[in-house]
Amino acid sequence: PLLGCLELPSPCVPNITGHEYPEFVRIVEVGPRDGLQNEKEIVPTGVKIQLIDMLSGTGLPVIEATSFVSSKWVPQMADHTDVLRGIHREPHVRYPVLTPNLQGFHDAVAAGATEVAVFGSASETFSKKNINCSIDESMLRFEEVIKAAKERQIPVRGYVSCALGCPYEGHIEPSKVSEVAKRLYEMGCYEISLGDTIGVGTPGSMFKMLQSVMAEVPTNALAVHCHDTYGQALPNILIALQMGVCVVDSAVAGLGGCPYAQGSSGNVSTEDVLYMLHGVGVETGVNLAKVLEAGDFICEALGRQTNSRVARARGRTL
Repeated sequence: PLLGCLELPSPCVPNITGHEYPEFVRIVEVGPRDGLQNEKEIVPTGVKIQLIDMLSGTGLPVIEATSFVSSKWVPQMADHTDVLRGIHREPHVRYPVLTPNLQGFHDAVAAGATEVAVFGSASETFSKKNINCSIDESMLRFEEVIKAAKERQIPVRGYVSCALGCPYEGHIEPSKVSEVAKRLYEMGCYEISLGDTIGVGTPGSMFKMLQSVMAEVPTNALAVHCHDTYGQALPNILIALQMGVCVVDSAVAGLGGCPYAQGSSGNVSTEDVLYMLHGVGVETGVNLAKVLEAGDFICEALGRQTNSRVARARGRTL
Protein backbone atom coordinates (compact mmCIF):
# COMPACT_ATOMS: atom_id res chain seq x y z
CA PRO A 1 0.00 0.00 0.00
CA LEU A 2 2.83 2.44 0.80
CA LEU A 3 4.52 1.84 -2.56
CA GLY A 4 1.20 2.23 -4.30
CA CYS A 5 0.74 5.54 -2.55
CA LEU A 6 3.92 6.86 -4.15
CA GLU A 7 2.38 6.34 -7.59
CA LEU A 8 -0.56 8.63 -6.91
CA PRO A 9 -0.45 12.03 -8.66
CA SER A 10 -1.78 13.77 -5.53
CA PRO A 11 -0.34 13.78 -1.98
CA CYS A 12 -0.90 10.69 0.15
CA VAL A 13 -2.53 12.74 2.88
CA PRO A 14 -5.30 14.88 1.38
CA ASN A 15 -5.79 18.49 2.34
CA ILE A 16 -8.40 17.99 5.07
CA THR A 17 -9.71 21.54 4.71
CA GLY A 18 -10.30 21.48 0.97
CA HIS A 19 -8.56 24.84 0.47
CA GLU A 20 -5.53 25.93 -1.52
CA TYR A 21 -2.72 28.01 -0.03
CA PRO A 22 -3.17 31.79 -0.25
CA GLU A 23 -1.22 33.58 -2.97
CA PHE A 24 0.29 36.05 -0.50
CA VAL A 25 1.03 35.83 3.22
CA ARG A 26 1.85 38.82 5.39
CA ILE A 27 4.67 38.12 7.84
CA VAL A 28 4.56 39.95 11.18
CA GLU A 29 8.08 40.00 12.61
CA VAL A 30 7.94 39.81 16.41
CA GLY A 31 11.62 39.18 17.18
CA PRO A 32 12.55 42.64 18.52
CA ARG A 33 9.71 42.52 21.07
CA ASP A 34 8.45 39.00 21.75
CA GLY A 35 11.81 37.53 20.84
CA LEU A 36 14.03 39.69 23.02
CA GLN A 37 11.77 40.31 26.03
CA ASN A 38 12.71 36.99 27.63
CA GLU A 39 16.48 37.51 27.41
CA LYS A 40 18.02 37.42 30.90
CA GLU A 41 20.89 39.77 30.01
CA ILE A 42 19.83 43.27 29.01
CA VAL A 43 20.30 43.73 25.27
CA PRO A 44 21.86 47.14 24.49
CA THR A 45 19.49 49.65 22.98
CA GLY A 46 21.78 50.16 20.01
CA VAL A 47 21.66 46.45 19.21
CA LYS A 48 17.86 46.48 19.25
CA ILE A 49 17.78 49.51 16.96
CA GLN A 50 20.26 47.98 14.53
CA LEU A 51 18.29 44.72 14.45
CA ILE A 52 15.07 46.55 13.60
CA ASP A 53 16.83 48.64 10.96
CA MET A 54 18.27 45.49 9.36
CA LEU A 55 14.84 43.85 9.38
CA SER A 56 13.34 47.00 7.84
CA GLY A 57 15.52 46.39 4.79
CA THR A 58 14.27 42.85 4.17
CA GLY A 59 10.85 43.62 2.76
CA LEU A 60 9.03 42.70 5.97
CA PRO A 61 5.80 44.74 6.11
CA VAL A 62 5.34 44.66 9.91
CA ILE A 63 7.99 44.68 12.66
CA GLU A 64 6.81 44.69 16.27
CA ALA A 65 9.35 47.08 17.76
CA THR A 66 9.00 47.03 21.54
CA SER A 67 6.64 46.90 24.49
CA PHE A 68 5.45 49.78 26.66
CA VAL A 69 5.16 47.77 29.84
CA SER A 70 6.45 48.53 33.33
CA SER A 71 10.22 48.03 33.59
CA LYS A 72 9.49 46.38 36.95
CA TRP A 73 7.80 43.47 35.18
CA VAL A 74 9.80 43.36 31.94
CA PRO A 75 13.15 45.12 32.48
CA GLN A 76 14.31 44.13 28.99
CA MET A 77 11.80 46.58 27.52
CA ALA A 78 12.66 49.53 29.77
CA ASP A 79 14.28 51.35 26.82
CA HIS A 80 11.08 51.27 24.75
CA THR A 81 11.00 55.03 24.13
CA ASP A 82 14.64 55.19 23.03
CA VAL A 83 14.16 52.21 20.71
CA LEU A 84 11.05 53.58 19.05
CA ARG A 85 12.59 57.02 18.59
CA GLY A 86 15.93 55.62 17.47
CA ILE A 87 14.92 53.36 14.61
CA HIS A 88 14.99 54.46 10.97
CA ARG A 89 11.41 54.05 9.79
CA GLU A 90 10.92 52.80 6.28
CA PRO A 91 7.73 54.07 4.63
CA HIS A 92 6.54 50.58 3.66
CA VAL A 93 6.94 49.14 7.18
CA ARG A 94 4.58 49.34 10.16
CA TYR A 95 6.10 49.32 13.65
CA PRO A 96 3.43 48.32 16.21
CA VAL A 97 4.22 48.26 19.93
CA LEU A 98 2.60 46.37 22.80
CA THR A 99 0.52 48.51 25.16
CA PRO A 100 -1.13 46.45 27.93
CA ASN A 101 -2.91 49.38 29.58
CA LEU A 102 -3.88 53.02 29.12
CA GLN A 103 -0.68 54.36 30.67
CA GLY A 104 1.39 52.26 28.30
CA PHE A 105 -0.69 53.51 25.40
CA HIS A 106 -0.14 57.16 26.29
CA ASP A 107 3.59 56.57 26.71
CA ALA A 108 3.73 54.84 23.35
CA VAL A 109 1.89 57.65 21.56
CA ALA A 110 4.22 60.20 23.15
CA ALA A 111 7.17 58.20 21.80
CA GLY A 112 5.72 58.23 18.29
CA ALA A 113 3.79 54.97 18.05
CA THR A 114 1.37 54.78 15.12
CA GLU A 115 0.05 51.28 15.82
CA VAL A 116 -0.40 49.33 19.07
CA ALA A 117 -1.32 45.87 20.29
CA VAL A 118 -3.07 44.45 23.35
CA PHE A 119 -2.30 41.03 24.80
CA GLY A 120 -5.11 38.87 26.19
CA SER A 121 -5.36 35.22 27.13
CA ALA A 122 -7.75 32.31 26.76
CA SER A 123 -6.58 31.00 30.15
CA GLU A 124 -7.68 32.61 33.42
CA THR A 125 -4.60 31.40 35.28
CA PHE A 126 -2.19 32.57 32.60
CA SER A 127 -3.91 35.95 32.46
CA LYS A 128 -3.38 36.43 36.20
CA LYS A 129 0.25 35.27 36.02
CA ASN A 130 1.08 37.27 32.91
CA ILE A 131 -0.77 40.57 33.33
CA ASN A 132 -1.97 40.32 36.95
CA CYS A 133 -5.69 40.34 36.26
CA SER A 134 -8.55 38.09 35.20
CA ILE A 135 -9.72 37.83 31.60
CA ASP A 136 -12.72 40.06 32.32
CA GLU A 137 -10.52 42.64 34.01
CA SER A 138 -8.10 42.57 31.10
CA MET A 139 -10.94 43.26 28.70
CA LEU A 140 -11.86 46.38 30.64
CA ARG A 141 -8.26 47.59 30.35
CA PHE A 142 -8.14 46.83 26.65
CA GLU A 143 -11.43 48.60 26.08
CA GLU A 144 -9.87 51.78 27.46
CA VAL A 145 -6.85 51.41 25.20
CA ILE A 146 -8.93 50.68 22.11
CA LYS A 147 -11.24 53.63 22.78
CA ALA A 148 -8.28 56.00 23.18
CA ALA A 149 -6.70 54.57 20.03
CA LYS A 150 -9.88 55.06 18.02
CA GLU A 151 -9.97 58.71 19.02
CA ARG A 152 -6.47 59.11 17.53
CA GLN A 153 -7.17 56.83 14.55
CA ILE A 154 -4.46 54.42 15.71
CA PRO A 155 -5.04 50.78 14.70
CA VAL A 156 -5.01 48.13 17.43
CA ARG A 157 -4.05 44.49 17.03
CA GLY A 158 -5.18 41.90 19.56
CA TYR A 159 -3.35 38.81 20.81
CA VAL A 160 -4.92 35.74 22.37
CA SER A 161 -2.31 33.68 24.20
CA CYS A 162 -2.66 30.02 25.24
CA ALA A 163 -4.90 29.35 22.23
CA LEU A 164 -3.74 25.72 22.04
CA GLY A 165 -2.72 25.03 25.62
CA CYS A 166 -1.74 26.61 28.94
CA PRO A 167 1.28 25.87 31.16
CA TYR A 168 -1.00 25.95 34.21
CA GLU A 169 -4.40 24.70 33.02
CA GLY A 170 -3.32 22.35 30.25
CA HIS A 171 -5.98 21.93 27.57
CA ILE A 172 -7.90 25.05 26.57
CA GLU A 173 -11.32 24.60 25.01
CA PRO A 174 -11.58 26.12 21.50
CA SER A 175 -14.81 27.81 22.59
CA LYS A 176 -12.85 29.81 25.18
CA VAL A 177 -10.42 30.99 22.52
CA SER A 178 -13.23 32.02 20.20
CA GLU A 179 -14.96 33.88 23.03
CA VAL A 180 -11.90 36.00 23.83
CA ALA A 181 -11.09 36.54 20.14
CA LYS A 182 -14.65 37.66 19.46
CA ARG A 183 -14.58 40.15 22.35
CA LEU A 184 -11.34 41.71 21.13
CA TYR A 185 -12.60 41.90 17.55
CA GLU A 186 -15.91 43.47 18.54
CA MET A 187 -14.06 46.02 20.68
CA GLY A 188 -12.28 47.20 17.57
CA CYS A 189 -9.08 45.18 17.09
CA TYR A 190 -8.54 45.00 13.34
CA GLU A 191 -6.71 41.69 13.63
CA ILE A 192 -6.54 38.88 16.18
CA SER A 193 -3.34 36.87 16.50
CA LEU A 194 -3.93 33.41 17.98
CA GLY A 195 -0.91 32.31 19.97
CA ASP A 196 0.29 28.79 20.75
CA THR A 197 2.25 30.24 23.66
CA ILE A 198 3.88 27.02 24.82
CA GLY A 199 4.07 25.28 21.46
CA VAL A 200 1.97 22.24 22.36
CA GLY A 201 -0.45 22.47 19.44
CA THR A 202 -0.74 19.94 16.62
CA PRO A 203 -2.35 20.27 13.19
CA GLY A 204 -5.42 18.58 14.65
CA SER A 205 -5.82 20.94 17.59
CA MET A 206 -5.02 23.95 15.37
CA PHE A 207 -7.76 22.86 12.96
CA LYS A 208 -10.36 22.51 15.72
CA MET A 209 -9.42 25.80 17.37
CA LEU A 210 -9.55 27.74 14.10
CA GLN A 211 -12.90 26.17 13.20
CA SER A 212 -14.30 27.52 16.45
CA VAL A 213 -12.77 30.98 16.12
CA MET A 214 -13.77 31.35 12.46
CA ALA A 215 -17.40 30.90 13.48
CA GLU A 216 -17.08 34.16 15.45
CA VAL A 217 -14.36 36.22 13.73
CA PRO A 218 -13.82 36.74 9.97
CA THR A 219 -10.94 34.68 8.64
CA ASN A 220 -9.32 37.75 7.05
CA ALA A 221 -9.01 39.25 10.54
CA LEU A 222 -7.00 36.32 11.95
CA ALA A 223 -3.30 35.56 12.31
CA VAL A 224 -1.40 32.67 13.88
CA HIS A 225 1.51 32.95 16.30
CA CYS A 226 3.25 29.60 16.80
CA HIS A 227 6.03 28.50 19.13
CA ASP A 228 8.06 25.46 18.17
CA THR A 229 8.49 23.59 21.47
CA TYR A 230 7.36 20.25 20.01
CA GLY A 231 8.48 20.96 16.45
CA GLN A 232 4.90 21.46 15.27
CA ALA A 233 4.96 25.15 14.35
CA LEU A 234 5.39 24.77 10.59
CA PRO A 235 2.73 22.05 10.17
CA ASN A 236 0.39 24.10 12.32
CA ILE A 237 0.97 27.13 10.11
CA LEU A 238 0.26 25.08 6.98
CA ILE A 239 -3.09 24.02 8.41
CA ALA A 240 -3.93 27.65 9.16
CA LEU A 241 -3.02 28.67 5.61
CA GLN A 242 -5.15 25.88 4.16
CA MET A 243 -8.04 27.23 6.20
CA GLY A 244 -7.60 30.70 4.73
CA VAL A 245 -5.42 32.50 7.29
CA CYS A 246 -3.06 34.88 5.47
CA VAL A 247 -1.04 36.39 8.34
CA VAL A 248 1.75 34.63 10.23
CA ASP A 249 3.78 35.90 13.20
CA SER A 250 7.41 34.79 13.42
CA ALA A 251 10.71 35.85 14.97
CA VAL A 252 14.08 36.17 13.29
CA ALA A 253 16.44 33.34 14.37
CA GLY A 254 13.54 31.78 16.32
CA LEU A 255 14.10 34.19 19.19
CA GLY A 256 11.91 34.15 22.25
CA GLY A 257 10.05 32.04 24.70
CA CYS A 258 7.63 33.04 27.39
CA PRO A 259 8.76 34.30 30.81
CA TYR A 260 5.59 32.85 32.38
CA ALA A 261 5.61 29.51 30.53
CA GLN A 262 8.44 27.32 31.72
CA GLY A 263 9.94 25.07 29.08
CA SER A 264 8.45 26.83 26.07
CA SER A 265 10.89 27.34 23.24
CA GLY A 266 11.17 30.30 20.95
CA ASN A 267 8.83 31.55 18.28
CA VAL A 268 8.90 29.81 14.94
CA SER A 269 11.77 31.38 13.02
CA THR A 270 11.06 33.85 10.25
CA GLU A 271 13.72 32.17 8.11
CA ASP A 272 12.04 28.76 8.35
CA VAL A 273 8.58 30.19 7.65
CA LEU A 274 9.88 32.03 4.57
CA TYR A 275 11.68 28.95 3.26
CA MET A 276 8.51 26.89 3.61
CA LEU A 277 6.18 29.51 2.11
CA HIS A 278 8.44 30.24 -0.85
CA GLY A 279 8.78 26.48 -1.36
CA VAL A 280 5.03 26.07 -1.90
CA GLY A 281 4.81 29.13 -4.14
CA VAL A 282 3.37 31.59 -1.62
CA GLU A 283 4.55 35.18 -2.05
CA THR A 284 5.71 37.20 0.97
CA GLY A 285 7.68 40.10 -0.49
CA VAL A 286 10.47 39.29 1.97
CA ASN A 287 14.12 38.65 1.06
CA LEU A 288 15.21 35.49 2.89
CA ALA A 289 18.93 36.18 2.46
CA LYS A 290 18.60 39.55 4.19
CA VAL A 291 16.60 38.02 7.05
CA LEU A 292 19.41 35.48 7.47
CA GLU A 293 21.87 38.37 7.79
CA ALA A 294 19.73 39.97 10.49
CA GLY A 295 19.57 36.61 12.26
CA ASP A 296 23.36 36.26 12.11
CA PHE A 297 23.71 39.74 13.60
CA ILE A 298 21.42 39.23 16.58
CA CYS A 299 22.78 35.76 17.35
CA GLU A 300 26.31 37.11 17.38
CA ALA A 301 25.20 39.97 19.63
CA LEU A 302 23.53 37.52 22.03
CA GLY A 303 26.38 35.03 21.85
CA ARG A 304 24.18 32.10 20.92
CA GLN A 305 23.33 29.74 18.10
CA THR A 306 20.31 30.45 15.95
CA ASN A 307 17.11 28.44 16.41
CA SER A 308 16.43 28.59 12.68
CA ARG A 309 16.95 25.27 10.95
CA VAL A 310 17.39 27.06 7.62
CA ALA A 311 20.13 29.25 9.07
CA ARG A 312 21.90 26.23 10.50
CA ALA A 313 21.70 24.22 7.29
CA ARG A 314 22.37 26.88 4.70
CA GLY A 315 25.38 27.70 2.64
CA ARG A 316 25.86 31.35 1.81
CA THR A 317 24.02 31.15 -1.49
CA LEU A 318 20.35 31.53 -0.48
